[in-house]
Amino acid sequence: MTTPSDDAARPVRVWVVLPADPVLGQPEQEVVARLWRRRQTERGWVYLVGLPSYRNLEDGRVEAAEYRVWVRAPGHVRPVDGADYDQVPTEPLPPVSVVREVLGERRPSGWVLAKVREGRGPARGVLHAPDCEEAPQGAALLPMERALGVAENPGTRLCTLCGCAQELTPLLSGFDHIGDS
Repeated sequence: MTTPSDDAARPVRVWVVLPADPVLGQPEQEVVARLWRRRQTERGWVYLVGLPSYRNLEDGRVEAAEYRVWVRAPGHVRPVDGADYDQVPTEPLPPVSVVREVLGERRPSGWVLAKVREGRGPARGVLHAPDCEEAPQGAALLPMERALGVAENPGTRLCTLCGCAQELTPLLSGFDHIGDS
C-alpha cells in the first residue's frame, strides 16, 4: 500500500530489518524508515513504519513514495541513535475485560478429529477441542457443522477430558431431554 506522507503526526526515524533472500544470496539488510505509530498487542508490539519506495504515475513518470506496513518489534525494528520516541503515538494493550478475567482465555473455535485404527473394520476416531491435551497436533480444525456430522458417526467418540462431549451432545440429541428428570 503506497500512501502519501502528509499525516499530521511527526514520524521518527527508525531502522527496519529487511529479511534475507537466500535465493539471491542477499543477507538481512537494515534501512532507515519512518515510525508513525506503535501498538501493543497480546502477542507483543507492532510498529507502523513507512519505508522509502517509488510509485508509477498515470503519465508514466515515477515519483518517490512511502510504503507503510505494520512490523513486529523488536525483531524487525531497531532504534536510531539519538532519536526521541516519546512523541510517537502509542496504543497500549487494552485492559482485560472483567468477563475475560473471570472466564479466562477463550477456547479456540472448532474441533479436531484424532483418527484411531483398531485392526480391521471402519475407521474410528475421537473428537476433541483443539486445546485438548489428547488432540493431535497440526490436525485440521473442523467447523461446527462438520464436527456434528463426524460426531454422528457411530465410530466416533466425543472426548470427555476437554468437554467436547458436554458441548456437542445437546446439539446432537436436541435440547428436549434437558427438562426430563
